Amino acid sequence: MTAEKPRHADRVNEVVRTHCEPESAAFIGTAGWNVPKAYAGAFPAVGSHLQRYAQRLTAVEINTSFYRPHRPATYKRWAEATPEHFRFAVKVPRMITHELQLGNADAPLQRFLDEIAGLGPKLGPLLLQLPPSLRFDDRTSDPFLRAFRHAHGGSIVCEPRHASWLAPSVDALLTKLRIARVAADPAPMPGADEPGGWQGLRYYRLHGSPKIYYSAYEQHALDAMADRLAADATRGCESWCIFDNTATFAATGDALSILERWAS
Repeated sequence: MTAEKPRHADRVNEVVRTHCEPESAAFIGTAGWNVPKAYAGAFPAVGSHLQRYAQRLTAVEINTSFYRPHRPATYKRWAEATPEHFRFAVKVPRMITHELQLGNADAPLQRFLDEIAGLGPKLGPLLLQLPPSLRFDDRTSDPFLRAFRHAHGGSIVCEPRHASWLAPSVDALLTKLRIARVAADPAPMPGADEPGGWQGLRYYRLHGSPKIYYSAYEQHALDAMADRLAADATRGCESWCIFDNTATFAATGDALSILERWAS
């Protein structure tokens, strides 16, 4: 599945046209809401990119919040442009994760929470993606996670990229604070491809394999992902499946393929 000639694009488009009812147990989408030309037939022809996107996929991950703030009115406008069942995951700003590295972050965290309040009931998980060099530190990481949970009562997911965050003691802390650990592909370290922390929420973040951000997933990998979502639903567990392999628009095709499997 490439930008020039997507695999099975026509078949996926046709299936998605006839299976557009949301599935409450799983939220499926991409990082950002582009509607690539290769998959335009799977989406309504009229409306903004977000409006068209939200008529087919059930969730989106807002990544622009990582780089710059948005006004509450902007988040509110996005929420109003989408169906009632649609949900937004939002990435925590890099100022908190990469610049401050979770230290002395109370003020920017509160500003962020005030901004995203515009999403109202359509707010999904907040994604805390950490830099690869950031070790878990009892003096900064632990207090930040506790403060984050105290300030925000909704869903939080953490995507660490340093092995120290996979220690049993950290997993226990995440569980206690009801913070889920992302299952990432490709895994930045052994074990990171499995959900961790709080098990009431599963968040799968798929970056593309073998070439991160570029490669589309093979059919067997999509089948396996669909099986995981079905197993989570059987257990009554909310799950999110977000494709971040957006560099050549493979994410859209992969998300539609998962939706096809989910609807069948």
